[in-house]
Amino acid sequence: MNGTEIAFAPLLPWPVLGAVAAVAFVMVAIALWRGLRGWWLRGLAALALLAALANPALQTELRDTLSDIALVVVDDTASNRLGDRAAQAGSARAHLEAELAALPGVETRVVTVEDAARDQGSLIAGTLAEALAEIPRDRLAGMFLLSDGLAHDADIPLDLPAPLHLLQTGTPEDWDRRLIVSNAPAFAIVGEPVTLTLRVEDEGAVPPGAGGMAPLFYSIDGGPRQRAVVPIGQDMEIDVTLDRGGMNVLQFELEQAPGELTDRNNAAIVQMNGVRDRLRVLLVSGEPNAGQRTWRNLLKSDPAVDLVHFTILRPPDRHDGVPVNELSLIAFPTRELFIEKIDEFDLIIFDRYKRRGILPAAYFANIARYVQDGGALLVVGGPELAGADSIWRSPLGEVFPASPTARVLDEGYRPTVTDLGQRHPVTSGLEALAPSAEGWGRWFRQIEMIPQEGQIVMEGIDGRPLLMLDRVEQGRMALIASDQTWLWDRGFEGGGPQLELLRRLAHWMMGEPELEEETLTASAEGQRLTITRRTLSDGVGEVIVTAPDGTETALALTEQSPGEYRADWDAPEIGLYRLAEGGLDSVVAVGPQAPREYESTIASGGRLAALIEPTRGGVALLSDGLPELREVREGRAAAGRGWLGITPRNAYVTTDITTAALLPGWAWLLLAAGLALGAWLREGR
Repeated sequence: MNGTEIAFAPLLPWPVLGAVAAVAFVMVAIALWRGLRGWWLRGLAALALLAALANPALQTELRDTLSDIALVVVDDTASNRLGDRAAQAGSARAHLEAELAALPGVETRVVTVEDAARDQGSLIAGTLAEALAEIPRDRLAGMFLLSDGLAHDADIPLDLPAPLHLLQTGTPEDWDRRLIVSNAPAFAIVGEPVTLTLRVEDEGAVPPGAGGMAPLFYSIDGGPRQRAVVPIGQDMEIDVTLDRGGMNVLQFELEQAPGELTDRNNAAIVQMNGVRDRLRVLLVSGEPNAGQRTWRNLLKSDPAVDLVHFTILRPPDRHDGVPVNELSLIAFPTRELFIEKIDEFDLIIFDRYKRRGILPAAYFANIARYVQDGGALLVVGGPELAGADSIWRSPLGEVFPASPTARVLDEGYRPTVTDLGQRHPVTSGLEALAPSAEGWGRWFRQIEMIPQEGQIVMEGIDGRPLLMLDRVEQGRMALIASDQTWLWDRGFEGGGPQLELLRRLAHWMMGEPELEEETLTASAEGQRLTITRRTLSDGVGEVIVTAPDGTETALALTEQSPGEYRADWDAPEIGLYRLAEGGLDSVVAVGPQAPREYESTIASGGRLAALIEPTRGGVALLSDGLPELREVREGRAAAGRGWLGITPRNAYVTTDITTAALLPGWAWLLLAAGLALGAWLREGR
């Protein structure tokens, strides 16, 4: 294809030529005013001179025609694979490629929309924008989307130079039911009911009789499923109660109804952190001592702890002659604390307490029962623990993990963590907090104990037990065979991790999940699972991971630190995974149970209307048949009943340019002279 046009290369600047043309026009006008019969010949002569000065040339371009480009965007996301949508899209693609190939000078380019990472849904507009960045705008004749129309980025503004059409998959008979969690708190108090708001919605061509009520099943941490019946199309409140602290996974699931598109949006997962309400701690100090302030400061600094502290200042055997009504002391409410309200406490601490006639044997027996039924008891022993008045010699001794020998060792020593303590979460890693290479500061007193039950996590003089932990039936018991933890608090010889040790100890006794000895947990970041197994044993077996589809994978764990084993694994799909190892099991949610692709599954062109309408494109339902293609002029409607249009662009690239003078200079002068001579001869007559 060639193109020809007249180009000018003036001999004088255009402003000068303009001035010359103005003078010539005035002179011709004067000739006309004076009635000279050759005025028009004078004007033609002036035009010839001006044309010669403008130097016109005939410019010819040699052009190579470029093909028009038709862009076909195929939606291969999860929602467009429901039912027979993938087959519809495949047939439409083959039809489009055949139709476009039949049109002269049309090139077809195909791009595919895949499932977006991090559950972002169908990024159709973004894929379209990336494809357009690689196509010259003056060659784009049309764009075709083979999709269900469920784009999650349709609000992206695009300047489209050609008609955009949607070939919509799906059928008018499609319908689906989905479960929506409208409101779910991130935290809940352990043991108290928390309310979640759910909603079941039906979309599309719901068949008769499918509405009304729907059965809903839910479970906590993969436990027994519970059943409820919920109304469709209305908010429904469900009360659940968390039994343990830490992260809890709640799974809700609807039964699949006959004929619905998918059951992937019939389930929902809620991760809720269980927290304890105000923890009640009873601290009983047998006598004023340097260590009781340490315990009081630790427990009072925690806003989640309600501390009840009593110090025995005037035991019954003390006779100083001062009347009771003249003492500014309160009576020790022993019956109220140890009989009536003992089960309301989460932790009881006896700090250097001995039998002094205040608590009868029945009260100590009730404290032992409290521990066995799930309570927690911490005993901090001084010299009184080894004496004849030791509380070990009461019914409370039944829950002690060790028995005293009546020896009190008064010599300096540095507490150390045992091999078992290196793996126990209460004491693991504490040695890294030593102030110097020599270790922690020394203590100067230890009660000799003979271990009977439990675990020795710290030792003192000549390897004797210093800190012992034990599980007593459903409860927990801890024994510190020294009353000199306060030396670390004062920084003696550099001190030690007194605050961290006592904090961990108190939280372990109150059953905090992160301080359990035997745990199997997992966390998810994207689709990458980090599985952690904590144990007191020397090794662990493989973790069996059960995927949402029921397939099982065995993973070997690697020891990261004493007692802590870990494995990283990329989950193949999102959903709820179950973990099992050594009698322990756990669940973890990878992504949402119902991904964004399944939030709404009914095909519709509404979301893409803002992109299609400005281009005068159209929406063709593939369930009504495959549309024909036509060529339409730019600016005209590009869609009609049963057809879609593309706009020919007639783009080209110039390969060569030739220029030839319209007339040689002497010819322009000869023409101007002839016209001037004609004017003179006519006027001379």
